Amino acid sequence: MKQLTSAGMARRGLLGAAVALGTFGIGGLVQAKAPMLGTQAPYWYRFKIGGFEATIVSDGQLPLGDPTAAFLGVTKAEIDSMLTASFLPSDNAVLEQNVLVVNTGERVIVFDTGMGKSEMFGKKTGRLLANLRAAGIDPASVDAVVATHAHVDHIGGIAEGGRPLFPNAQVYVSQSDLEFWTDEGKLGGPLKAFVEIARSNLVPVRDRVVFYRDGQEFLPGIVATVWPGAAMA
Repeated sequence: MKQLTSAGMARRGLLGAAVALGTFGIGGLVQAKAPMLGTQAPYWYRFKIGGFEATIVSDGQLPLGDPTAAFLGVTKAEIDSMLTASFLPSDNAVLEQNVLVVNTGERVIVFDTGMGKSEMFGKKTGRLLANLRAAGIDPASVDAVVATHAHVDHIGGIAEGGRPLFPNAQVYVSQSDLEFWTDEGKLGGPLKAFVEIARSNLVPVRDRVVFYRDGQEFLPGIVATVWPGAAMA
């Protein structure tokens, strides 16, 4: 009787596997078909700040175009060096829109809300609500939405179609920001698109808006810093 070596047994095992694949896989009885998903996994990151629980939730990627136009006061050489070192394209500044959610134990607070349904900066934004739910945060459990300022990428996800997306939350914003960006008189000027988005998000929640002032602790443990002229920046 011919003795099988371990190498011979291994070869036979591989041949058997190949036969099985040919019989049951390709053109055989088993065809493992599944639709391509085409989407990325929602992403978020959670950590502690003292006694508070903080969660960073993404609203998606925000492409700003020419980096030299997006980052004022930084030389082109510095911008190219920073982007290249981070393996990022040097011809398009792509930011990650990270929204901070803080659970103080008494309140759930969302800082800024991303772009919402607006595609002003492309189709990769507007992921906030899906990623909040993936992180275990129900928008209905949010007590406060804080707009650090009223630019489109910070207030675009407060309301949709006249309906608040955080139905039980008060909205905190500086008075100067709200008045500047919801001013109907600016609809005929170069800020038209920005004002339209601000109005569609802030006007529907005007009855629940609370103004904060510079240096004010407007929520427990949360102190406002309002820069002079920030609304026009």
